[in-house]
Amino acid sequence: MKKTTCAACDCELGAETITVKLGGKSVEVCCQECAEALNEAEAARSSASTGGE
Repeated sequence: MKKTTCAACDCELGAETITVKLGGKSVEVCCQECAEALNEAEAARSSASTGGE
């Protein structure tokens, strides 16, 4: 059986996962807090790469 981990905190994923789209790819996280953290990181990365802010 394949074990999967959260893309944000590396905790093992349970039955309840949240899918987040980052850079055109879907990743799974363990909770809403991790989903928000990845979304914020992606927004900051996108802003930095376009010279925004």
